[in-house]
Amino acid sequence: MPTWDPDVYQRYKTYRDRPALDLMLQIPRDLGPREIWDLGCGTGEHAALLAARHPGARVHGLDSSPEMLARGRAMRGDIDWVLGDIAGFAPEIPPDLIFTNAALQWLDHHETLFPRLMGLLAPGGVLACQIPVVADDGWRRSLREVAQNGPWAPRLVDLERVRSGVDPRPYHDWLSPLSAELDIWVTTYVHALGGEDPIVDWTSGTSLKPYLEALEGPAERAAFLTAWRARLAIDYPRRADGVTLFPFTRMFMVAQRY
Repeated sequence: MPTWDPDVYQRYKTYRDRPALDLMLQIPRDLGPREIWDLGCGTGEHAALLAARHPGARVHGLDSSPEMLARGRAMRGDIDWVLGDIAGFAPEIPPDLIFTNAALQWLDHHETLFPRLMGLLAPGGVLACQIPVVADDGWRRSLREVAQNGPWAPRLVDLERVRSGVDPRPYHDWLSPLSAELDIWVTTYVHALGGEDPIVDWTSGTSLKPYLEALEGPAERAAFLTAWRARLAIDYPRRADGVTLFPFTRMFMVAQRY
């Protein structure tokens, strides 16, 4: 997973929170969890919401970023904030709820990852997951092409590690044999972003950050961003009212174990 900047990540907090809240609303209302894990918890707001919703539960927030966890720890000390990698997630007590928002797309081998997470749940437990649908178009394509077609290309090899989550059907096939109830859906959010470089700003705390860190000095970073901004201006033109429309598609899954 990338190294994230909490301050930049929070800049579009309202937009980033919406999918997590939409996912949370689909968790079965009659679920009474005692053990909850938020995998890839980031700055901890969603773990805090889960703790407020289920005051009798022990809530754990797992993330690979110490900076993100520090924000969560400062917000709520009664949550168990854990520094770790989702790939190695192995809780001592089977969770009644595993909640994960925009994190699993950074991991490979979903065909084994998702059944493994289901197998970690207590009987009747719920896996609630949201991952971005990463198609080979839009800003990711132009970022990759700019990286591949400049003097910086040798330093930017293999930096795009996020996997595609385009097709929901394999997820149904992986989860349905393990699920008493399974709901999978896809939503496209059309974010109306303001500012001079909203997509650069949106990505600079996450996907863009490894590229900028790999470039050599301010001059090369400036040249790289200038090249990418030229592409973004074509694909995502700013409208007459100053707004840039930024469609972002996400896939949701709520699976309840037998």
